[in-house]
Amino acid sequence: MISIFDLFKIGVGPSSSHTVGPMIAANRFARSVISDQGIANQLTRLRIELYGSLALTGLGHATDTAIFCGLAGCLPDRTELDVLQSTLARLRETCTLQVAGVRSIPFDEKRDLVWLRNETLPAHPNAMQFTAYDSESKPLLTERFYSTGGGFVYNEQELAALKQQNASVQANSAETAPFPFSTAAELMNMARLKGLRIDQVIDANEEAARSPEQVAERLDRLWGVMADCIDRGCMTEGVLPGSLHIRRRAPHIYQKLTGGTQSLPSEWLNQHAQEKLKDPLQQLDWVSLFALAVNEENAAGGRVVTAPTNGAAGVIPAVLGDYNYLVPDPGHPDFDRTITDREGVHRFLKTAGAVGMLYKRNASLSAAEMGCQGEVGVACSMAAAGLASCMGGTIEQIENAAEIGMEHNLGLTCDPIAGLVQVPCIERNTMGATKAINAARLAVLYGDGKHFVSLDRVIETMRQTGVDMQAKYKETSLGGLAVNVVDC
Repeated sequence: MISIFDLFKIGVGPSSSHTVGPMIAANRFARSVISDQGIANQLTRLRIELYGSLALTGLGHATDTAIFCGLAGCLPDRTELDVLQSTLARLRETCTLQVAGVRSIPFDEKRDLVWLRNETLPAHPNAMQFTAYDSESKPLLTERFYSTGGGFVYNEQELAALKQQNASVQANSAETAPFPFSTAAELMNMARLKGLRIDQVIDANEEAARSPEQVAERLDRLWGVMADCIDRGCMTEGVLPGSLHIRRRAPHIYQKLTGGTQSLPSEWLNQHAQEKLKDPLQQLDWVSLFALAVNEENAAGGRVVTAPTNGAAGVIPAVLGDYNYLVPDPGHPDFDRTITDREGVHRFLKTAGAVGMLYKRNASLSAAEMGCQGEVGVACSMAAAGLASCMGGTIEQIENAAEIGMEHNLGLTCDPIAGLVQVPCIERNTMGATKAINAARLAVLYGDGKHFVSLDRVIETMRQTGVDMQAKYKETSLGGLAVNVVDC
């Protein structure tokens, strides 16, 4: 079992697998080097080798920036954007790397960072290798890491153990979890047997490792980062970094929806309850706005929550924003309004997290393995389950919502133009969010929980589809839109 706080990570854009993961891996290696006094005293050079998808789209995903900052001691959930930028600028200006913030060594970016675009390692497409050398170019320490999606990082031994399912290698694994589950069927059966909702099963597992207050505080922080990201995305004009020169759209849409307000979305939406929806379809406009705002922030390297990845970071905040800001008045039959807004946010995230765990365990959250069905598709499935739970759905209806959310994303490719997490990634999050809302409504308002395809079967189908999908459609920028829309 992993924790939902392993699944939902606070990090920086634009990619959980290509930015967050490499930064964590680089940080781990730097700490290993510095913690060994014998190695640290002899260290004169570091060499980094990137393989497969990391090499092919790493420049567009800021993998180089992430690795340099990680080696310097930065971590994605603890370092502000301006510190990352200044760390990178200092390295490139001085050609010196401060390893783990402790030991200064020369660093030649062209020599010491190697992009092996024609080499993919069999264990995983997102592979990187770090080697420390002494003054005679003798290797002191070599370690290989794999960034498997959603910010999860394993060295070779950990990945082998994970694949063999011999032991959990998560930093916050709940070995004493009272309700361990590996399939949706097991989760549902346990919940029925104990008379619990899905979010209550997750509660019990989380509280085996931390207090209820700590769980609530962490969930509050996750939603706080998501809400702040929506606010920033709606208020920040400009052009996204990279060769495509994509202009941010969220600020213009926000101004059009509000008539030109200067207030933050979180403030305006709370104060203008009667002005939110001027026509029946405007609720979808707001949902699309929320998703665009988050993913434009992600594309700019801003702070987001991997939900479950950065490339799909806008789906869950958009649907949760819909629930938090736009749901009907208390008493409306479409929603369980017996719970407070805060309780609803917590229930949403815990239920969505339970579904995300199933994809993490039984398939993958990596677009380099699964295509975008493993990112936006999974986020859509998670969001549908979370919203269905807040609508008062039964265990069966929630599972149905999650299944619908994925079933209609099967085969979704990952084909970012110029290797940037912008086109089609940003708009794709709006589609994932609106699909999730539709899936929840179909399952809860117009379904009784009985359905033909189970969530477990659709997860296995996603996995098989990812295995069969050609590599050029899996975050390599070698196929799809990436080659049919020329980057000029």
